[in-house]
Amino acid sequence: MKQNYKYILAIESSCDDTAVAVLRNTKVLSNVIHNQKIHSQYGGVVTELASRDHLVKILPTIHESLTHANVKLQQINAIAYTLGPGLIGSLLVGSATAKSLSIVLNVPLIEVHHMQAHLLAHFIDGVHSSPPVFPFLGVTLSGGHTQIAIVKSYFDMELIGTTIDDAIGEAFDKCGKILGLSYPAGPQIDNMAKKGNSKAFTFPIPKVNGLDVSYSGIKTAFRYFIEKKTRQNKESITSSLTDICASIQGTLIENVMIKVRMALRKAELDQVVFGGGVSANSELRRRCHASLGKVKCFFLPLEYTTDNAAMIGIAGYYKLQKRDFGNLTTTPKARMAL
Repeated sequence: MKQNYKYILAIESSCDDTAVAVLRNTKVLSNVIHNQKIHSQYGGVVTELASRDHLVKILPTIHESLTHANVKLQQINAIAYTLGPGLIGSLLVGSATAKSLSIVLNVPLIEVHHMQAHLLAHFIDGVHSSPPVFPFLGVTLSGGHTQIAIVKSYFDMELIGTTIDDAIGEAFDKCGKILGLSYPAGPQIDNMAKKGNSKAFTFPIPKVNGLDVSYSGIKTAFRYFIEKKTRQNKESITSSLTDICASIQGTLIENVMIKVRMALRKAELDQVVFGGGVSANSELRRRCHASLGKVKCFFLPLEYTTDNAAMIGIAGYYKLQKRDFGNLTTTPKARMAL
């Protein structure tokens, strides 16, 4: 009996990572990511440098991904790419490449919402023995977004909470910069926090109505705390660095966990599904499993937490099943409603 395989080539270029994946139906055959190291010296992503580097990396990354998958370009049945949201210059590189391949191969073009894809990555073959069941609470935490949504189906997601200022990943990086850490600071804070006491120092958690969150106030309070401590005794920062990291990390995580618990109660849901780079945080994972009782928590393997093309590919697969195709006239979008 002939297998009804569909090979999807997926391109993700929403920010500073050039990523290409090849999927056979829901199975990931390759997932290649080229990180741009240049931004670390600037303390954040420089948009023009990001788009230029995508131009250099995109074709070699496609070739590498096809090689790893042992799939020829002529076998590809559809091209999926990130339509948005993201940096417009970076998105344009992925969009133009995807459209060109679609024309050359005469295969469908599939437009993918980046934030939806972060949650749909949980449906990649082999990620979970039993994947989430709709409906569930979807929480996406990254450098650019903090979103809480009720996920009713693959592409029906109702946004019920978001940040009113900084995203959680941005707050991690800004607090790290105040400490003199390099970009991105989130993983460094997480590593140092493992050796520290999260109760050593207290930082205020903003009171925001509903399910929205705020991070700018925590960042400001942290800056004032470090400035004061430096004036009193500069060496005390170094000697208590692990405690400082554990305390600020605990505050940043608890700020969103308050809203997650509230959302689960209001929506009467018993599953919470996490996506985005900050979902790799060890303290977030520990608190979820420790404090949510009978609620089932779903986390991704680390390779699928940050921006990657496998998540674009799985979203593309489900759109392919619906014959939900894009077209050559669609322009990338820096912002998109969920």
